Formats: sequence, C-alpha cells, structure tokens
Amino acid sequence: RLPGVDTVLGPEMKSTGEVMGIDTDFARAFAKAQLGGGVALPGGGTAFVSVRDADKPGAVGVARDLVASGFRVIATGGTARMLGEAGIPVGTVRKVLEGRPHIVDAIKSGEVDLVFNTTEGATAMRDSYSLRREALNRRVPYFTTLAGARAAVRAMGALRTARLEVAPLQSYFNGPF
Repeated sequence: RLPGVDTVLGPEMKSTGEVMGIDTDFARAFAKAQLGGGVALPGGGTAFVSVRDADKPGAVGVARDLVASGFRVIATGGTARMLGEAGIPVGTVRKVLEGRPHIVDAIKSGEVDLVFNTTEGATAMRDSYSLRREALNRRVPYFTTLAGARAAVRAMGALRTARLEVAPLQSYFNGPF
C-alpha cells in the first residue's frame, strides 16, 4: 500500500500474510480475511473482468455468478467476446493502451466496484500497472487470480446470506491442542 509501489506480490511476499480469517465455512472465512485486510467486498455494482486466455473458460462461471448476484459485468474486448458467446450480458471497456475512455478512467470516475484481472507475461504485467494502482488508490477490491475471483464471489454470497460472527479461536477446535 505504499505510494508508487506495484501491488503485485513478489516471491518474498507470496508466503507472508497480514491477516487470517477463520470460520466453519470457507466463504465466510475468506470474507473475514478480506475485511481484516481492509478490503470491503461490494454487495453489487459493476465488476470489471479481464483475464488471460488460459483463464477465459473459468471466468465464465465467475461472471455468471456475478450477474446472478446482481452485478453488471464489463470486460475488455477478448474477455467480453468470450463471455457474450457464453450468453452472459457484458459491456465492453477499452484497455489503457487502446485509448480513452478506458478502464482506468472508469475506475477514477467511480464506475467500477470490483476488479478481476489475470495477466501473463512481463508486458501484460507492465501494461496493467496503472489499473492495479488506481484500483488500490480508490479502494476497489482487486483479484489477480481465477482462484481469488472465485473465492471473492463465494465470500460476497456469504455476506449476503449469513451474518459474520466473532468467536474465540479455541471454539473452532475439538479437544486439546
């Protein structure tokens, strides 16, 4: 969260966590971890989805779940085309390199509530820096893996249907340590 620093984790940070969420259900535990880390998962709004080719098939289910939860989905060209072919209502937004108005403009203007963006390769990582930075600056939840996107969708569903409760750590274990 330091100014000007990229949000993508390097190898030294991938195994370092800031918070832990624990519950009897994964979705609630993930929601707690996000809240503990200062990420407020939205209950609705507009979700931006742009995924690398290898993640496109898996993104269909994520986008379908988002729409079923009341989200509007927008995506960059290739992802939007694939989601549309799968019957998912989707709007199209430009990548930064494609000219204005683009996705960073949409984030700056408060039109985006959630970001799912997976990339592959050094060029794609560099190209998406301004997107990651603006999402962080505007406190828009941003997930960089398909697994993270799935977990976020499940957590948002849990937040809609269940109340999060605080319990002593010992209450989650049967018997002595």
